[in-house]
Amino acid sequence: MDTPALLWRPLEGNTLQCQLCAHFCRIEEGARGQCGVRENRGGTLFSLSHDKVAALNLDPVEKKPLFHFLPGTKTLSLGTQGCNLACAFCQNASLSQPPRQGKALTGEKIPPREIVRMAQTSGAASIAYTYSEPTIFFELMLETATLAKEAGLANIMVSNGFQSPQCLDALGGLIQAVNIDIKSFRDDFYRDICAARLGPVLKNLVHMKKLGWHIEVTTLIIPELNDSDGELSDIARFVHDELGQDTPWHVSRFHPCHQMQGHAPTPLDTLKRAYDIGRAAGLSHVFVGNVPGSDLENTICPGCGQMVVERNGFTILRNRLRRGVCPGCGNVVIRAENLGKGD
Repeated sequence: MDTPALLWRPLEGNTLQCQLCAHFCRIEEGARGQCGVRENRGGTLFSLSHDKVAALNLDPVEKKPLFHFLPGTKTLSLGTQGCNLACAFCQNASLSQPPRQGKALTGEKIPPREIVRMAQTSGAASIAYTYSEPTIFFELMLETATLAKEAGLANIMVSNGFQSPQCLDALGGLIQAVNIDIKSFRDDFYRDICAARLGPVLKNLVHMKKLGWHIEVTTLIIPELNDSDGELSDIARFVHDELGQDTPWHVSRFHPCHQMQGHAPTPLDTLKRAYDIGRAAGLSHVFVGNVPGSDLENTICPGCGQMVVERNGFTILRNRLRRGVCPGCGNVVIRAENLGKGD
């Protein structure tokens, strides 16, 4: 059953404006927003994704990726179909793009209270809103996150960062951690390849920091599109200057997919170059992603240079930290509030 949506305002006649994301779509009667999941019916906005969970899995929190939030725990991850962006390189296009293509939404009706119960019985420490773009299933996320917080579970959002300020404020006291994409540091990349804009993403990251959320940033590095030294340096400096030197930056390997099947995967030396650029910019924690077995996915203490968390993909092989503190030099590597109860 479709649900009346939140975050919109009426305009003239039966036209309305959605205020959920930074597109601020003006939607005529009978039409949908760019995401394809919010529809104007007689001057009222409806969410078509509220009761259609299309993906639900128990994942390591490291898969989000979050390396410095509840390390070693599981998170119940869920998503619906739909996205407010149209990235040509989308790795989850079969989930994110059908509504934008005019296809009917599919999924299973799982009430928020049942999602929370499933998380509790599975031993998860958190619920992650992920896979497609959680902004577009805002009503489901809001209701579930409220119940999850009451149950003592953490809430995680994995997002493209293209929300409206109103959306972020509504989630402010519910979300504890996010992983946000900075896909490029050029507006033309966002416009031409993702059907979006860079500015709102950067403003939203600063907004999220003010809300007190734990932030980790991911950049999928695509050869010849966003892999220049200058652009990578710009991203690294923004993360350092605006979000803080201890903000983890994940530089991930691109694999051909969606509309970029013929594009080459990211060379490993490009990822190493991005890692070096991040470290040179003063970032304490840069991680190479989508390369299982890389020694650049470990956490190094910025105080003494010791490896304190050893990983292989999404698995922690060894954690030498003591309540987030380096045993060698006493430096706080992971803040206490970001640790699980048993860490």
